[in-house]
Amino acid sequence: MLRVGIVAVAAIVAATISASAQPSSLERGRYLIEAVMACDGCHTPRPGGMFNMQQRFSGGSQVWDEPAYTVRGSNITQDVETGIGSWSVDDIKKLLTEGMRPNGVLVAHQMPYPFYKILTTGDLEAVATYVKSIPAVKNQVPPPIYKTATHTELIPGGEKPFSETDLNDTLKRGFYLATIAHCMECHSRRPDGTQDYKNWQGKGGYMFKGPFGQVPVKNISAHKEKGIGAWTDVEIRDALVKGIDRSGRSFHLPMARHIYFAKMTETDLSALIAWVRTITPIE
Repeated sequence: MLRVGIVAVAAIVAATISASAQPSSLERGRYLIEAVMACDGCHTPRPGGMFNMQQRFSGGSQVWDEPAYTVRGSNITQDVETGIGSWSVDDIKKLLTEGMRPNGVLVAHQMPYPFYKILTTGDLEAVATYVKSIPAVKNQVPPPIYKTATHTELIPGGEKPFSETDLNDTLKRGFYLATIAHCMECHSRRPDGTQDYKNWQGKGGYMFKGPFGQVPVKNISAHKEKGIGAWTDVEIRDALVKGIDRSGRSFHLPMARHIYFAKMTETDLSALIAWVRTITPIE
């Protein structure tokens, strides 16, 4: 009886330790937003190219004037008048995975919601929970202007939520991370600006233009000459967390994403690198 009691107590202690080691929903949401999903990139003002963290997530600094729409990075703080303080957690989840505002209006595909359909139930809850915790910042952003209907392609393999079990597989975990980081939003973009996740996967070629000049999107397929197939794991890791290519040259915006990826765990970085290596070679 004593032995059984000791075993039972040990099991309870082990379960308690395991539970305490798990990040809270808020902490998990913070990690995903700050280290993977790169939400600051569109939603935090950056006058002079530097993020204004006093106005974090209050939007307004970036403008996308496209044939189908003119939109700005929106205010996603909890300000009721100028942000999304009146939204519920479920409203935020619907926006993240369906691109639908509470008023029934579909957002422009500049908001990469197709990439977020893959979020596990727990991670979706965590991200929405974190967004609800963002302090209110009053900043009125001009409303979006929708000129024509837009069509958004779904991500092959990422059309529905992953399970927690899926994330135990290294390659599936890498694909999951690359998807919610919306890597192929740029790297599968044709020169005319349209995304092609089936025939242009990882090929790059689109030319970004901005205050940083003109920057071509890199081919990140496993092609040894045109892509990064000849790069070592260390070189790919340096590209992610240091923002440099294999020659040591720094990346320009918008691929200066090391400010996010440098915060990723080693487990996630290893999974992401392993998955990148599986991208079919393409010239």
